[in-house]
Amino acid sequence: MASSHPPSKPSGRSTRRTINPDVIAIDGPGGAGKGTVASRLAAALDWHLLDSGALYRVVGLIALRRGIDFDDAASLAEATRKADIGFKEAAGALPAAVPIRVLVDGVDETDAVRSAEVEQPASRVAAVAAVREALFATQQAFRRPPGLVADGRDMGTVVFPDARLKIFLTASVDARARRRFEQLKDREASGSLRAPFGSDREGVAGAAAQAALAAIRASTEARDERDRTRPVSPLLPAPDAVTIDSTEMSIDDVMAAVMTLVQERGLGR
Repeated sequence: MASSHPPSKPSGRSTRRTINPDVIAIDGPGGAGKGTVASRLAAALDWHLLDSGALYRVVGLIALRRGIDFDDAASLAEATRKADIGFKEAAGALPAAVPIRVLVDGVDETDAVRSAEVEQPASRVAAVAAVREALFATQQAFRRPPGLVADGRDMGTVVFPDARLKIFLTASVDARARRRFEQLKDREASGSLRAPFGSDREGVAGAAAQAALAAIRASTEARDERDRTRPVSPLLPAPDAVTIDSTEMSIDDVMAAVMTLVQERGLGR
């Protein structure tokens, strides 16, 4: 995967017209597997990667640490504009996993950004129009040669409406809740799902585990409702997106389906 960090602002000296590099947009609800698919696809194509969800998690983390009021749109937007956010592949990562690290002002904040306590703040800042506007230029700056794989909720509808390939990756609420449960249980902070999407390696046993799973399911449903009904960039598939339901699919099955679409569009190497 190519380095995934927005470049410095252009100097403005060049007036030569350039053609925008290709973009593959992968949208969908949380827990559908977007991060896993996007990171593997970026590695396979040697393209840049944009994890837009991580951007909102970073802003949520900053707000928590600095005590910024979540209703203070101006302060949230200012913090967003000043943050230097980038992604990199972890050293020695296996190609099958491709864990992605999140850098904030040059510091690896992956564990903090991926923690459960940041989920609610991230959801709240994502609904702030000023924050989304402040992040728009940052997201677009990731678009550079040879191409970009962008994962999020409005990549194909708002940020990159001209993407050559748009995928809406979804799954049942139960499947997505279980995956999140497994992520938290394994303390997996990389943002990727290590087990096949449809697997249940150890099962969920015990009253405490069942209660935790139920809570995650309720949180997932609530997040879905907020994402679908928010007035700014609501979660919905682009009219020309290809929908893939990963509920009963393994990660390899999803990747095979995606690579077929990539080849049909003549993208990549």
